[in-house]
This record gives sequence, structure tokens and C-alpha cells, in this order.
Amino acid sequence: MGKVTGFLEFDRHEQRYAPVADRVRHFNEFLVPLDESTLRQQGARCMDCGIPFCHTGCPVNNIIPDWNDLVYRDQWRDAAEILHSTNNFPEFTGRICPAPCEEACTLNIDDAPVTIKTIECAIADRAWREGWVVPDIPAARTGKRVAVVGSGPAGMACAQQLARSGHDVTLFEKNAKPGGLLRYGIPDFKMEKHYIDRRVGQMEAEGVTFRTGVHVGVDLEAGELVRDYDAVVLAGGSEKARDLPVEGRELRGIEFAMDFLPQQNRRIGGEPLGEVEEISARGKHVVVIGGGDTGSDCIGTSFRQGAVSVTQLEILPMPPEKPDKATTWPLWPLRLRTSSSQAEGAERDWSVATKRLSGADGAVSTLHAVRLDDGMQEIPGTGFDLKAELVLLAMGFVHPVHEGMVDELGLELDARGNVLADTEEYVTSLPNVFAAGDMRRGQSLVVWAIREGRQCARAVDAFLMGESSLPR
Repeated sequence: MGKVTGFLEFDRHEQRYAPVADRVRHFNEFLVPLDESTLRQQGARCMDCGIPFCHTGCPVNNIIPDWNDLVYRDQWRDAAEILHSTNNFPEFTGRICPAPCEEACTLNIDDAPVTIKTIECAIADRAWREGWVVPDIPAARTGKRVAVVGSGPAGMACAQQLARSGHDVTLFEKNAKPGGLLRYGIPDFKMEKHYIDRRVGQMEAEGVTFRTGVHVGVDLEAGELVRDYDAVVLAGGSEKARDLPVEGRELRGIEFAMDFLPQQNRRIGGEPLGEVEEISARGKHVVVIGGGDTGSDCIGTSFRQGAVSVTQLEILPMPPEKPDKATTWPLWPLRLRTSSSQAEGAERDWSVATKRLSGADGAVSTLHAVRLDDGMQEIPGTGFDLKAELVLLAMGFVHPVHEGMVDELGLELDARGNVLADTEEYVTSLPNVFAAGDMRRGQSLVVWAIREGRQCARAVDAFLMGESSLPR
């Protein structure tokens, strides 16, 4: 490394947030980037450790120490090339990945880890600014046709890799614009959508054809793709939301998070909402059920829409403020995390189960809850009520939607209801149909989706050509 003692000389510095009072007035990103000098210092904190556990902490196996060193040495273009060698979309992961690489950082054993995510984002943004990101057009075409269903991060990564191998790739997306959950689930204040548009333009130049507004299994028979294409990749995500089977669930104002969040993204993107009923938090007491990232996104969106109050309920106990690194490192630790949205004024409560919902004139007004002990059993006499004029269900997703494409193809499923395929061949129970991303593994992170998309592309390339030079 260029600065062997950097981790001893420099403290960790992260990007700052704009003040809460300012950022809740709009839906734009609000991180204040670090200046170049500070970024180089942060790169110098990388320890030159003997075994860089960050490589395996990162699902796409980013070559993190190398580009940290290059940033320290002011060799940004080389850093961008190394970064893109393992990650098709580092400007996405640099914004919305929870950074498991940082938890695996060797420096994290008894100090603060390297700011890997911040440096990654800075490299990607500079690469675009400097014009270093250009279409990678194949020298020859194979004549093989591949259909990819779903344009989220798994589908986009898979399509891009296959197009760069010379295959004719068509990417089908049921929504009006590509991006999947990146566009319709992630709020703009976490990632603005022009980053997706920019990548779509690059992919189109590389030969990917985007067919939006086509819902495979509804508008187009899945069997038609299997007949007309040499290979079909299913990357439609895990969209079957976990419901809340309690009394009063049928009341108006109780909505799935993934009905609420996409509406706001469509407003910002200038898309019509269609014939669905509009959902808004304006002037309401909002309760978010579910303590994960989707719940956090509901909080930030509710505040920006003008909610009177937002309360987030989690059925699990409150995690410890500090993890026991000696027993968890380099694995993902259980510890209390507070997102930027939660820090904007949400009330958070743990070990709470919703018992029922009530209201008047068909609309919800009250959530009735009870507290749980550490064994997840109800504690007698702890029932309480919350004012709830909008209840958002953000309790995760159980498996892909089976109705339509999956049922039509008669695909074999695993025990959890995901499309069955392994992580070597990625092939389903049909010989020329492959599955990747959340549709195969269940709900997960954007970085896992990119990894699976890349690996699936290699498997498809080998299936079509007998061998593949694509990286895993």
C-alpha cells in the first residue's frame, strides 16, 4: 500500500447529511460528498492486511484494497477499471448497499472500518464525470438470442454481460421504465433515477433491446419466449409481500409498502398512477410495520409527503448498540442501526405484535398492539393503542409471484417457494430457462442480485457456446 501507516494516522470520515429540516422538503439525494483530499486519506486507511476479508464480505468480490490504494495514489481511472471489473453498477451499490464489506474489514476488529462504500461511489461518479464509462461493444455477434425477464439489478447485470459476449439480448420489463426495484422501490432521496437511465443508455449502445410495458405471463405468454429464444433468464424478483392476517386488515388505509413507495417514485418520474387508488401520508399519523430497509424507506417518504407523525414497529427485540466483534467478525453483526430516514423524527418500538386494527366508516384509525418477551410470547397486560390513519406493511417478501409466468412454465420451486436453481448452472427445471437474483434466492441485497446476474450470464453463455470467458 502507498501509506502503510495510514490507518494509524487518519480517522474514519463519512459523507455528511444535509440538515433534516432542509432534506425533508424534497426527494433529492442529500449526501454531501467528501472532497478529493479526504477521499485519498480514507483510501490510505486500507491496512494492507494479509487476508483482505472485505473481498468475501462483498458478494461481488470487489477488489477493494487495490482501488483504495489507487485512489490514495490519485490513479482514479485505474481504480475505475478495477471497480468495474467485478461490479456492473458501482454507482448503485455505492448508494444503497449496506456495505457488508465494511463489517468484514480487518480494521473493524478494534477500530472503525475503511469507508469502502463512500470511496466506491466516488470512483464510479468520477468515472462517469470524466467520460471513462463507455459502451463495451463486442467484436462479433454469436447469433444466439436471449430473453431476460425483469430489469432489476440481476436482470440488468445479466443482460449487459450477455450482450458484451455478442448475444442478442432482449430485456422484458412489466413497468413503463427499466430498473425494477431500483426505480420503483428505492426512493429518489436514496438514489436518483437518472443513474439508471444512464446505464440503460450504455446497455442499449451495447446491443440490449429493452421492451418495457410487457408483463410476461400476462401480456405475453412465457412459453412463447421459451420457443422463440435460445435461452430465457428469469430475474423478476421476489414480489409476494408478507401480509398481516389480523382483524381489521380489510380497512382502507392499510397498504403494502410496495404499493405505497412506487406511487411516489412514479410521481417524481412523471408517470401516471393509473387506475389505482392514490396513497398519501399527508396530514396523517402513519404506522410502519417492519424494521428493515423497506420500512425505513416508508418513513422517509411519509415525512416528505407531510405526515403528522411516523411510528415504526418491529416484532423482534431491540438489537444491542454495539456488536460483539470477537464473535461476529467478519460476518454481518447484529447491532442497532439508525437510518437517515429513522433519524428524521420517527418513533421506533421493538418487541411489538399487532393484534388488530379498527376504525370508522371503513377506514383505519387505531392499531391495537401488545408487547412480547424475549421468547416472542405476549406479555399479559401490556396491550396498547396507536393512532394510525395510514398503516404501511413492510414485513418483507415471502417468494416470487407464482401466478402467471412461474405457474405457466410449471417450474419446480424450492421449499420457500422460490424458483429452484443452483449457483453453478443457474438452470431451472426447464433446460433452457435460467433464474437469478431474488426470484431464485429470495429477497436480498442489490449487490447479491448483481452477483447472481453476472454468474447467471456466465452459465447461459457456457450453455449457448459450450464455454465462457465471462468472469464469475
